Amino acid sequence: MPRSLLREWLAEFLATFVLITFGVAVVAQVVLGEKSHGEYFSINLGWGLAVTLGIYVGGGVSGAHMNPAVTLALACFRRFPWSKVLPFFLAQFAGAFIASALVFAVYHDALMKYTDGQLTVVGERATAGIWATYPADYLSFRGGMVDQITGTAMLLMVVFALGDPRNLAPQSNLAPLLVGATVLLIGMTFGLNCGYAINPARDLGPRLFTYFAGWGPEVFTAKDDWWIVPVVGPLIGGVVGAAVYEFLVGHGHPPADPPA
Repeated sequence: MPRSLLREWLAEFLATFVLITFGVAVVAQVVLGEKSHGEYFSINLGWGLAVTLGIYVGGGVSGAHMNPAVTLALACFRRFPWSKVLPFFLAQFAGAFIASALVFAVYHDALMKYTDGQLTVVGERATAGIWATYPADYLSFRGGMVDQITGTAMLLMVVFALGDPRNLAPQSNLAPLLVGATVLLIGMTFGLNCGYAINPARDLGPRLFTYFAGWGPEVFTAKDDWWIVPVVGPLIGGVVGAAVYEFLVGHGHPPADPPA
């Protein structure tokens, strides 16, 4: 791996690590504390701030995509090199996996107390959902795909707008706050059905960790192979949202004035 790409890979890894550490930890605190240390809004706010801080950690080096849906959309529409797509995916999944292990270590004793040592995926004391997302009982596979495509499309429309210098793009040091606010808003508006994963790395990395940490293969088979939805849905939604922005706004900008 070229040295420049390695530097970007490490920054992307660390940014995603920060995102998932804070994001999963806030869910763990609310669930294992049985809402004595937070409510649903705490989770929304925690994830929004986690996104903001992750971007500040790695944004100046890798762009801090922290999300394969973002990386894919940028490759499709913003000339992000296709040669970097797979390395960025790997950095994001690795960061999410290691962050999940750290949260597990920090909250291990609380987890054992809450579950009486029985790590379950479904049921009254299920805890796999601290790490990965699972659907509400009423939600169908199709409904979940619509949910994830929609949420991620909204995210990428805003991300592309914030990164468009010919629109009202903010100063670069403010953009992380606005992206975090967007994730906060998505959590407050699209969190009911299945927990607004809107990020394949955010879901699959922690889910894979729970497979090895004691929850077992049910994390992949539960709810009729639900895990496919928060992986495939965001990849589709990210491209759709970016395409909508580019078609309706980005490609409509008048030609730039020629240099004087």
